[in-house]
Amino acid sequence: MARTRDEETTRLDDAARAGWLYYVAGNTQEEIAAKLRISRQAAQRLVSLSVSAGLVRVRIDHPIAACLGLANQLKAKFGLRFAEVVPTDPASASTTLGIAEACAAEMERRLRQDAPLVMAIGTGRTLKAAVENLPRMTCEQHRIVSLTGNIAPDGSASVYNVIFSMADQVRARHYPMPLPVVVSSPEERALLHEQKVVQSTLSLAAKADVAFVGIGELGPKAPLLVDGFITAPEREELAGLGAVGEIVGWIFDGQGRVLDCPLNERVASAPIPSIARSEVIAVAMGPQKTPAIGAAAAGGLVNGLVTDEATAERLLRL
Repeated sequence: MARTRDEETTRLDDAARAGWLYYVAGNTQEEIAAKLRISRQAAQRLVSLSVSAGLVRVRIDHPIAACLGLANQLKAKFGLRFAEVVPTDPASASTTLGIAEACAAEMERRLRQDAPLVMAIGTGRTLKAAVENLPRMTCEQHRIVSLTGNIAPDGSASVYNVIFSMADQVRARHYPMPLPVVVSSPEERALLHEQKVVQSTLSLAAKADVAFVGIGELGPKAPLLVDGFITAPEREELAGLGAVGEIVGWIFDGQGRVLDCPLNERVASAPIPSIARSEVIAVAMGPQKTPAIGAAAAGGLVNGLVTDEATAERLLRL
């Protein structure tokens, strides 16, 4: 059967990636196979294709080469374990285009592995779009846990909590966080966190092998404000404290430090997994989010990043 145009494009993308890793980054075919999670024979074929298809000359003659170079620079600058950079579409105003698809592909690669893993999932528009791009899969060896609650301020289900939509796509054990995102007081949070079902979910989240999280900015159109989790005066107070972003509700400053502030005392989410134990991969792009992305990466809140070319270039100029 003849290959479709999309299949041929994907094949050339894979060949360009393998060619860049081999000819530019100096990886062996064994190393390429490990990084791309394919067999050594498949890696050898991709490297050969990168030459026969005319992708390799003095440089990789393919747009993805620039993305690979930016990803390498991001890893070097911020000490990241993982970075994926997708091309930027200058004509698009989307804050998810490209990165949602790349995030879905990375999730799928992790879920395809045989060894059991715990995958933690944040919330937000980008992750929701990523989950919508996942194929239907059966991977009952894995456990998927939500890092944040699924109840909005008005008591309704949170629109951007993705654990339930992910359960529709991926047949695995799923563990939602049966809590509001933000509660009314520190005392209420302590009481809720004492519940046995909540404690087991928090414990599982702390053991995550990999976590995928969105990053929210705290400007006048901050998602927490737009979605009703904080008020305008609260947002202004946070800005006065130096807050630049949030991950699963936890507010952090320009150095990537989770703030000691009244709002964080009411956040019911699981703590952001420690990068000492987990891969914590942020999925975010855009000018408004750039300071928050940079702070989260520099401060060690995340050690992985999926973003686009334009955002990567801005991050490297910080």
